[in-house]
Amino acid sequence: MRHTPSLGRMLRFALPAAAALAFAAGPALAQDIRIGHIYSKSGPLEAYGKQTAIGFNLGLEYATGGTMAVNGRKLVVLEKDDKGKPDEGAALLAQAYGDDKVDIAVGPTSSGVALAMLPVAEEYEKVLLVEPAVADAITGEKWNRYIFRTGRNSSQDAISNAVALDQEGVSIATLAQDYAFGRDGVAAFKDALKKAKIVHEEYLPVKTTDFTAGAQRLFDALKDKPGRKVIFIIWAGGGNPFKIADLDPGRHGIEVSSGGNILPALAAYKAFPGMEGSIYYYYEIPKNPANEWLVAEHQKRYQSPPDFFTAGGMSAAMAVVEALKKTGGDTDTEKLIKTMEGMSFETPKGTMSFRKEDHQAMQSMYHFRIKVDPDKAWAVPELVREIKADEMDVPIKNKR
Repeated sequence: MRHTPSLGRMLRFALPAAAALAFAAGPALAQDIRIGHIYSKSGPLEAYGKQTAIGFNLGLEYATGGTMAVNGRKLVVLEKDDKGKPDEGAALLAQAYGDDKVDIAVGPTSSGVALAMLPVAEEYEKVLLVEPAVADAITGEKWNRYIFRTGRNSSQDAISNAVALDQEGVSIATLAQDYAFGRDGVAAFKDALKKAKIVHEEYLPVKTTDFTAGAQRLFDALKDKPGRKVIFIIWAGGGNPFKIADLDPGRHGIEVSSGGNILPALAAYKAFPGMEGSIYYYYEIPKNPANEWLVAEHQKRYQSPPDFFTAGGMSAAMAVVEALKKTGGDTDTEKLIKTMEGMSFETPKGTMSFRKEDHQAMQSMYHFRIKVDPDKAWAVPELVREIKADEMDVPIKNKR
């Protein structure tokens, strides 16, 4: 018999009314499709998590044509806050699968939390669609067959960023956070470089706010190198590593580079006009119906353009709905896996496809050059060119 949650539990996990998700006031109906969304509603990655949730809700609305149902079955979303804590994320996923009887789970925000959640999905034999956690290990050595990911992975970040920096005679020092996202990101970036050389790796605590000591070590590693010298930053959440610009790396002939980020973080990029890298999403770049709808609706509802992780949340929702449409609303796990392996689906970035071997969504990235627009609070990552999925040799790192 299907477990019926208490009214208190339902109210605790119900989305705001503005999300317009179908959520009954009484016991869940038998035909409901239950989706658990576990993400950082609080904690160091709160800004990313909230964007994902907004995008996911909008994506369900868009993909279902506003009905919030697939094949007559209403979509019910239970939100849970992992606070960026791995143990909490794993416990909440077990609760979602076990007590709440969700048919599929989505999330989380943090790579560390995602890695803790992977074995839970395997234990309960239920699909976990990872968005937006990035570490390669999620669809690599820690992967299992119940894991799919719409978010990009560290290798996709690294390969696309190497487009701008991988040249003979370039010396690179990396600055990253000392946890899964940062270390996997640097490892993937090193693997992607064929010509440039990594001369130093600097890892700092996630909550670092004073970058002076780390910056000095980076400067010391690069300042006497011949040719082009670059500090490449891989950072997420709080802190502003771009404050190393205040220490004038240019006096040593050192450049600063990084991949894209959310709009508030892009404000710091104004100190680096002309800087090149790659970005997962910027609202002015993709040209397709889903993105046009997202930009218009987000501007109308929130008086701001959609951001980096808003697009990711919408992509995850569109993947879920596409899979359910293809199964006729059947939520049997084995049918979902069979359907989703190799499945292509539309997103605000265009078409993505789940690779059969590791369930990683293959997708475009965007080579950008920073432009400073005085009318915008953030630096504008102007498109140099789209780097399409088939241009990136993303390694398969699982043990399937």
